[in-house]
Amino acid sequence: MIVNCIAIDDEPLALSLIGSFIEQTPFLQLKGSYGNAAAAFEVLTEMDVQLIFLDIQMPDLTGMQFARVLGAGDSRRRPGIIFTTAYNHYAVEGYKVDAVDYLLKPFNLQDFFRAANKARSWVEFRENTRGGFALADLPGQGCLFLKVEHQLVRVAYEDVLYVEAFRDYVKVYIKGSDKPVMSLTTMKSVEEKLPPGLFMRVSKSYIVALGKIGTISRSTVHIGSAVITVGDQYREGLKQFVDKWTV
Repeated sequence: MIVNCIAIDDEPLALSLIGSFIEQTPFLQLKGSYGNAAAAFEVLTEMDVQLIFLDIQMPDLTGMQFARVLGAGDSRRRPGIIFTTAYNHYAVEGYKVDAVDYLLKPFNLQDFFRAANKARSWVEFRENTRGGFALADLPGQGCLFLKVEHQLVRVAYEDVLYVEAFRDYVKVYIKGSDKPVMSLTTMKSVEEKLPPGLFMRVSKSYIVALGKIGTISRSTVHIGSAVITVGDQYREGLKQFVDKWTV
């Protein structure tokens, strides 16, 4: 498939280099080059842009700020982002805004191809799941895809026991596994993707699979050997669930 893309960088030489690399990549179609992020907003409303090569360090509106603005929109239509930066400490920040990848300046054509191929796979996956259905709607395909290092790991809803916040990560505890799956994402993002009829947030740090609960007390939930404290602001929601099924 052809991936429509734009490039944003306030350094003319860097912008020219990215444009040259895009022209040498058969599956990329350059739709515009911009010296600042604000100038790119208009084109995003006028055409279907699937990928952005985005510099981070720019005056007025930084690449990271621009990515957060895009992140507030419809996730099904949000372009993928490959950050271009001279500072490797931005890698973690890039994952927080769901960047597809990042290129550390100065990068060569081989580095560019690697990131572009990864982005193409991301776009193809997104396009295959946005046409009126999601994976969760397909029989037997209810699942969550977690970003683990540089891969997407598929986790079936039915296998999830509970989710725990851990610094900048989440730990997803899986049935039959001794170790949780650790993903660099947020509890809010995971909560939005889990079916509310099957999962419930019980504190700032925990989401539980309702079907995996063994016992419940006023302030704790037991799943296997795990004892999970229920936060004050979440107790009423849990009580309503319990009352519905109490005989």
